Amino acid sequence: MSNGVGAAWRDAWLLDGGRTAFVDYTGALAPVSPIDLGIKVAREALRRAAMPAATIGTVIAGSLAPASFDAYVLPRHIGLYAGVPAAVPAHLVQRVCGTGIEVLMQAADAVTHKGVDAALCVGTESMSRNPVAAFTHRNGFRMGQVEFRDFLWEALRDPAPDLTMGGTAENLAKQYRISREEADGFAARSFALGLAAQADGFLDGEIFPLVSETLRLDGYADRAIRLDRNVGTVDRDTHIRPSPVEALARIRPAFGGVQTGGNSSGVVDGAAAGIVVAGGWLRAEGRTPLARLVAGVAVGCPPEVMGIGPVPAIQSLLQRTGLRLADIDLIEINEAFAAQVLACARELGLDEHRLNIHGGAIAIGHPLAATGLRLAITLARSLRRLGLRRGIASACIGGGQGIALLIENPEKNT
Repeated sequence: MSNGVGAAWRDAWLLDGGRTAFVDYTGALAPVSPIDLGIKVAREALRRAAMPAATIGTVIAGSLAPASFDAYVLPRHIGLYAGVPAAVPAHLVQRVCGTGIEVLMQAADAVTHKGVDAALCVGTESMSRNPVAAFTHRNGFRMGQVEFRDFLWEALRDPAPDLTMGGTAENLAKQYRISREEADGFAARSFALGLAAQADGFLDGEIFPLVSETLRLDGYADRAIRLDRNVGTVDRDTHIRPSPVEALARIRPAFGGVQTGGNSSGVVDGAAAGIVVAGGWLRAEGRTPLARLVAGVAVGCPPEVMGIGPVPAIQSLLQRTGLRLADIDLIEINEAFAAQVLACARELGLDEHRLNIHGGAIAIGHPLAATGLRLAITLARSLRRLGLRRGIASACIGGGQGIALLIENPEKNT
């Protein structure tokens, strides 16, 4: 198997970052364009990092579905309305569920090799605004051949192996002999850890509250976040809820096996942002970063078992850095499906106490392009909170890929 495509960085740093609350599909964030969510988290990340927007040298944004008619200009408008100078370029990244991690990897490349001091990194996704679309009617409609389809539902199927994403998880459940009881048990753990992280305020520390507001840029049209009139402030993840095994066991299978709506990732809307800076700028400004970005890698794997992607990605990352799994204190593997994460943990020989210690996407939700940034920010904050040194954020990727990012606590990197 290929060793993948990756890089290591000696002097790239995640200065700070955060995210919106992740809100259930068709909930309070459903009216809001992902561009406006991206603008808001970009502004808040700059504010939290005490970073002048004029210092940003490039804007790197990720988003998957075209969830507004101005989707083409998503990265550019996020940068402009966040206050970044008009001369600074912006571009879009799309590596499906690995997009947010890819954004950070490209930012580390930019501050290392492309002559910029700082990169503004954003992942933003509105699952609610995925369109009902037709791709074959530009020349009109023929009688009986109108083919509008749900983009979100269709996007969760890979036509190459002719499997839904859930079907790929069922393949792993069979291969690794993962039972329904084990999948529900892992999901219950995710919800319990998420509830605990919410109750003790850990998750509050990474969430930027949202209210209805106008997003202005002098000389240009106003944009806005407009929540439903009955919604005041959005500041808590809504998918996290008490979910004991007994309740999860009553949910019907979604793909004919062990996976259900209860032990799969939550469908949510949300956005996340971070600031990646060069070491020279960091030291000149006397700043304390959240984490060092050490190395990252993306690899391919068979589409029919796409959920195993974190395994070869993490293995390649360890090989490239000369580390062992025992050297890694915490690991975040995106919880696309319970069986998928359990298969990765079994293949790696990963003990549970290091894995997703504040819950994962089964509890918190998975807004596709935002997830990787959320994983990295949560992981960095966890390392700092616990006084640990190294962590890996990883995700499986629809179509058959895996991605992994190694970060280090700057207070423990000697």
